[in-house]
Amino acid sequence: MPKRSEEMLTDVWTSLLLVWITCVPYTSMTPIISQSKSLQTGSTALLRGLVEGQRILSRAKRGWVWNQMFVLEEFSGPDPILVGRLHTDLDVGSTPIKYVLAGEGAGTIFAINEITGDIHAMKRLDREEKAEYTLTAQVTNRDTDQPLEPPSEFIIKVQDINDNPPQFVEGPYRASVPEMSQVGTSVTRVTATDADDPVYGNSAKLVYSILEGQPYFSIDPNTAIIKIALHGMDREMREEYLVVIQAKDMGGHMGGLSGTTTVTVTLTDVNDNPPKFSKSLYEFVIPEDLGIGKPGGKVKANDRDIGENAKSTYNIIDGDERDVFEITTDAQTQEGILRLKKPLNFETKKSYTLKVEAANIRFDPNSGAPFKDTATVKIAVEDSDEPPVFSKPTFVLQVDENAPINTVVGTVTARDPDVTGSLVRYFIDRHTDLERQFNVNVDDGKITLAKPLDRETDMWHNITVTATEIRNHSQISRAIVAIRVLDINDNAPEFATEYEAFLCENGKPGQVIQTVSAVDKDDPIQGHYFEYRLIPEMLNNPNFTIKNNGDNSISVLAKHDTFRRQKQEMYFLPIIVTDNGNPPMSSTNTLTIRVCGCSREGIVQSCNVEAYVLPIGLSMGALIAILACIILLLVIVVLFVTLRRHKNKPLIIKDDEDVRENIIRYDDEGGGEEDTEAFDIATLQNPDGINGYLPRKDIKPDLQFMPRQSGGPNGVDVDEFINVRLHEADNDPTAPPYDSIQIYGYEGRGSIAGSLSSLETASSDSDQNYDYLREWGPRFRRLGELYSVGESDKET
Repeated sequence: MPKRSEEMLTDVWTSLLLVWITCVPYTSMTPIISQSKSLQTGSTALLRGLVEGQRILSRAKRGWVWNQMFVLEEFSGPDPILVGRLHTDLDVGSTPIKYVLAGEGAGTIFAINEITGDIHAMKRLDREEKAEYTLTAQVTNRDTDQPLEPPSEFIIKVQDINDNPPQFVEGPYRASVPEMSQVGTSVTRVTATDADDPVYGNSAKLVYSILEGQPYFSIDPNTAIIKIALHGMDREMREEYLVVIQAKDMGGHMGGLSGTTTVTVTLTDVNDNPPKFSKSLYEFVIPEDLGIGKPGGKVKANDRDIGENAKSTYNIIDGDERDVFEITTDAQTQEGILRLKKPLNFETKKSYTLKVEAANIRFDPNSGAPFKDTATVKIAVEDSDEPPVFSKPTFVLQVDENAPINTVVGTVTARDPDVTGSLVRYFIDRHTDLERQFNVNVDDGKITLAKPLDRETDMWHNITVTATEIRNHSQISRAIVAIRVLDINDNAPEFATEYEAFLCENGKPGQVIQTVSAVDKDDPIQGHYFEYRLIPEMLNNPNFTIKNNGDNSISVLAKHDTFRRQKQEMYFLPIIVTDNGNPPMSSTNTLTIRVCGCSREGIVQSCNVEAYVLPIGLSMGALIAILACIILLLVIVVLFVTLRRHKNKPLIIKDDEDVRENIIRYDDEGGGEEDTEAFDIATLQNPDGINGYLPRKDIKPDLQFMPRQSGGPNGVDVDEFINVRLHEADNDPTAPPYDSIQIYGYEGRGSIAGSLSSLETASSDSDQNYDYLREWGPRFRRLGELYSVGESDKET
């Protein structure tokens, strides 16, 4: 029966301590560290005896001996685990000694007995969290807390146990390997990690094995490299494999921990399969009217490979008239498309036999495999009802211009290529002959004129003739007919332009007045040649003559230098132009020659007779400018006079004009310069005033002289006057509008003061007495002073 773990640990430490005591010199063996409970028994006594004997031989100055302490991780006993014991030679029993512990985990994780120096672990420790702790130990006086020795550091290491299984951090894995790979070919490598201590024991020593995936794959137990284990693994048989890998610690021994992962291995394709036609013979029926480039059939060679390894090309390698067909590859479906390169004709050849080959685009030439396949293709041509065929695709015909109607221009021919050979009818497509200038015989294809042609209007006519089978009107063919109109000499030559020549008065005899050329609408084969001559009546023209320049043009020359504008301003010279056609055509054209005044250098300045009589140095333009200025001045004067008269004209309103909503103004000046107030209508309403008292608005009234107001009689005459005028205005349609101002110069019955004017009195100023003005009150005091003067003033 095995010993307990504590007893085993005690034996180990005892052996180590004995070895250490034997090897270390005596001078360095003063302090001792006890590391287990067993040291408290017989081993402790032995150590103490050695120490005592050693102390007799040699005494050290300090009594500390440090060694590493160890504690197992994950220890879960009922009591705190003893890690070790501190001891010093000062501890002889008479001195009060206290052990003090400081550093990492002191007081929380690790606790020390102050008297005995025993160190205990108070918590479960995990090496994967922290592998070692550094602490400081010191001895002090228990009574005074004074240090007896300097502090020293020591380390407590956490011993590993196998408490972590292996893990595949990067799993699950995916890998690929080409199909048909050799045995031993590497596929991939997996990696597992173990958190246990790799340098202590076998807790982190891993061994790999395959749990699932045999016999196809194997794995190296130490390197974890997965390899091919089976020969001839074919992707076309199976493409994907699932491999389960296990990693076990403790070197794979019993009791170890394990972890697993999966590896998905995919076999990649290699070109190890040739294309293969599904059948060796293909048969197609193609109508003879199939268009060029149209597909006539499809073939396909299947390939078990995928991707680029499955792509094939098709070729015609043998057969009769291989140039009639071609075969192309459809990139999407990998089919061979059979197409026409030339038209088929059932009447000529009714069937074709071809040999088609399909070959891989990519293959290994060293493999020795053919990677190609062949098949036979038989094509039967099917007869179709074809449209008529013209003998030529384009017909070129000729006809003279002005040819008579029904003249035969030419003939077009077409036939039915079918075996039955149907009759053909001919028609003109009137969209190409809108003016209906041609007709065609429906039976024999003769084209005739329907209208006369003019080459000078249209030199070419392009029409389309259709040929239709009588048996099937839907079968129509078309041909282009180009008709060229041949020229005949039916147009007379004429001047190239309307010439107008200018002759200088001071010119010399023989001077060239104008160079004249002619044009002809006809187009003779030999080209144009024109003959010029004057009319017979002008052969002996005294003024002009002509000279042939040899290039179908002539020069008109003057015979003398006595041309004057006063005598004759303009000359007309008829010239006959004749072409070289058969028969020749001629026309008479008139050249207009104007006599002009020229400078000494021969530059024309003026060609009018009026310009000749103008003063020297004054041109026609200057004279026109002067006249324009005079006319403008006259217009300004007339406008000014008209405006002045319009301003002085009085404003007269016509009776028939509508004067409503107009303001009528009257020149009523009021009471004079001293009148600062508007006219008071109240005076008209009561001419008698208030008890004969008339207040003034320009002078502040004196209240002490103001008479007491009392109700007086109304101005009846003024009221009656206003009412009469108002009634007349209401009933008069010609009166001003209702919102106009009405002013009446009516002053009432009169004034009690009478007239102050000397014009209405027979007596002179000297006979008039104005003393009564003083009695009228303060308002007339100033007036009385002016008129009541002394004798001396009168004489003056």
